Amino acid sequence: MAGMQGRILRQDFLGGLAVIGVAALAYWLARKLPASAAGGMGPGALPKGLAVLLGGLGILLLLNAFKSERLARWSVRGPLFVLGALMLFGVTVRPLGLALAGPILIAAAGFASSEVRWRETLVYGLAMTAFCVGLFKFALGLPIPLAPWLLGY
Repeated sequence: MAGMQGRILRQDFLGGLAVIGVAALAYWLARKLPASAAGGMGPGALPKGLAVLLGGLGILLLLNAFKSERLARWSVRGPLFVLGALMLFGVTVRPLGLALAGPILIAAAGFASSEVRWRETLVYGLAMTAFCVGLFKFALGLPIPLAPWLLGY
């Protein structure tokens, strides 16, 4: 019994179960969408196919549990700061625009780790913001405010 309990407490085993659970939920949510239509693929082909692939990866992760380490203690600091940063982005993107909300998001998420290097985080935040502005505003033409305090909406 101790051998099986040791395997269940391994990080890859619990992660594999979580991934398989997400895959099963995704497949169940897409169950009513037809996978094929008269002319080819239907609207359910992609979500069902991705759910099957995700489930397969979860099974591989589950099998890897026999080689992985025991589950270590973890802190709520990381998930708390990442979720908080996402909420902060949602609150600040309209009044401040993407040009300021993007770097604020990256900086707030940086507090999730005690090993963060702030210079690299700042450069990454500016680069990702420039990429997001180029993609969402200019390439896709989405109505996201860039800097309403400076440029207006």
